Amino acid sequence: MRLTKPTLFTNLPVTCEDRDLPGDLFGQLMREDPSTIKGAEALMLGEMLTLPQNFGNIFLGETFSSYISVHNDSIQVVKDVLVKADLQTSSQRLNLSASNSAVAELKPESCIDDVIHHEVKEIGTHILVCAVSYTTQYGEKLYFRKFFKFQVLKPLDVKTKFYNAETDEVFLEAQIQNITTSPMFMEKVSLEPSMMYNVTELNTVASGDDGESTFGKMSYLQPMDTRQYLYCLKPKPEYAEKAGVIKGVTVIGKLDIVWKTNLGERGRLQTSQLQRMAPGYGDIRLSLEVIPDTVNLEEPFDIICRITNCSERTMDLVLEMCNTRSIHWCGVSGRQLGKLCPGAFLSLPLTLLSSVQGLQSLSGLRLTDTFLKRTYEYDDIAQVCVVCPYSSNEC
Repeated sequence: MRLTKPTLFTNLPVTCEDRDLPGDLFGQLMREDPSTIKGAEALMLGEMLTLPQNFGNIFLGETFSSYISVHNDSIQVVKDVLVKADLQTSSQRLNLSASNSAVAELKPESCIDDVIHHEVKEIGTHILVCAVSYTTQYGEKLYFRKFFKFQVLKPLDVKTKFYNAETDEVFLEAQIQNITTSPMFMEKVSLEPSMMYNVTELNTVASGDDGESTFGKMSYLQPMDTRQYLYCLKPKPEYAEKAGVIKGVTVIGKLDIVWKTNLGERGRLQTSQLQRMAPGYGDIRLSLEVIPDTVNLEEPFDIICRITNCSERTMDLVLEMCNTRSIHWCGVSGRQLGKLCPGAFLSLPLTLLSSVQGLQSLSGLRLTDTFLKRTYEYDDIAQVCVVCPYSSNEC
């Protein structure tokens, strides 16, 4: 038989607002219901325990436990009794027996008991094969088997989205949905990054000395509910300067999810390596290292651009600055930047001003590789908020 804990009684609470026609009638009925928790009547889980009435569901990541008993129903003593328990999945056969040694003899009305445990790591059909071999008192060797078939279901639906930032940062959004029929306590949801990245969890809100979870103190996930987790990955310092290496990295890491069900049964899932689409920077990548959030109207301000050679050849670059309707570049256009080796970068300080208020896009930079006579144009590099330092009347 399967060993499993009892479950908490579940009910479907029916509520409404006080201004609705039933008023507080539903709330009063739930408070009088002996199966609900006092003070938390709207929670699906009640105070009563329900003993298992059937085999129940087994979910991926949980531990399957089973009790095996071999009983001698005859009036004869049997010898060399060997009990073997194997679990057959779609891809492998696992031996779950605690001991592979035979019992010397088994007297009438006696039994051999064994408890097996196995952390389920595959979805689909599983077959528990219990085989017993023994020798009768007349020296005859006998053998029989019994099969117990069950299905392993998927407990969570995990979806991921990647966002590539301009500064080599990668943001991962993980959507986790509880597709079981009972609530889960989400004990841990963490991201184990690949060797090239450091990870920062963005699932807490700063509150005093310690951060508080964005999901509150009671991290329960009700059936069919979805929760979103956010992580920021930054390249390690030894890889951050290697533009060509970071550009081609698609493996980000894997999610480690640990949860508990009604009576503390723990489950754990670890996803396969998550992969993103490698960003297409082209031959030359232009990004901003320093830019102010807010600038004054018609006053010069400074930015620092980083130009990275992402190709496998040396470039000889010329910078051209083209004014737009609202953005005016200060300095000499068409100046030589010199040679840039593959994977190398240079930091370039530039000065500009805006003649129009509001949120303005920085555009109008053009880089030309004199070796191949190839030109690269960059529009909408970044955005900056332009404000008037005087009162509206003076402006």
